[in-house]
Amino acid sequence: MNTLHDAIVLLENGDWKTAHTIVQSDDSTTGAWAHGIVHTLEGDLKNARYWYGRAGRELVVDVQIVDEIAALKASVADD
Repeated sequence: MNTLHDAIVLLENGDWKTAHTIVQSDDSTTGAWAHGIVHTLEGDLKNARYWYGRAGRELVVDVQIVDEIAALKASVADD
């Protein structure tokens, strides 16, 4: 497991630690979004905000994380 698709599956299954290892090596905008989601799950909103910024997105703290992961998954499926 080492692709963004793998990281998304891990996020869906609650394994943000392993997903984090994958997204750390992904320099894409979508990878930055995934990295932001990881830090949101971790509770590190300062880092999450940074990664969302790198992705060109705004961190919305009251969004349901499962919805955010689903949106990420849909954006990758569109690629």
